[in-house]
Amino acid sequence: MYDRILVPTDGSDHAERAATRAFELAETTGAAIDAISVAETGPLGSVRLPGDEASASEVLTDRARTFVDRLEERATDRGLVLETEVRTGVPVREILEYADEIGADAVVMGTRGRGGVGRLMLGSVADGVMRHGDQDVLVVGEENEG
Repeated sequence: MYDRILVPTDGSDHAERAATRAFELAETTGAAIDAISVAETGPLGSVRLPGDEASASEVLTDRARTFVDRLEERATDRGLVLETEVRTGVPVREILEYADEIGADAVVMGTRGRGGVGRLMLGSVADGVMRHGDQDVLVVGEENEG
């Protein structure tokens, strides 16, 4: 079914639930699994405020590393090997580029519920990955959405 699954993470509860689903899918299919987190730094990425030791870009990249490291620990606890990647840039572009580089055939990612009660709109990153990628995309929402 799937040979390689990619899990993008921003450290959110939605991303954590998506990782759980991706781990289950990897266990079922025997697929390799990768995680990516993208530090979206914007135009002020290299700016340091007086007294700051790290730039905004360095802080965001460190945070992204924390997100993938946390998933790697969870995967290891389940007996899975998880490859990790941290990038800086536009999330949709970086996720799709990495998915192509590693030959991922599925992307499992979270989304947020927005709008009225019972209405689900995809987040812009999930929407972009679905619209512009060649991979199957499984979007995992909240357990009580619907």
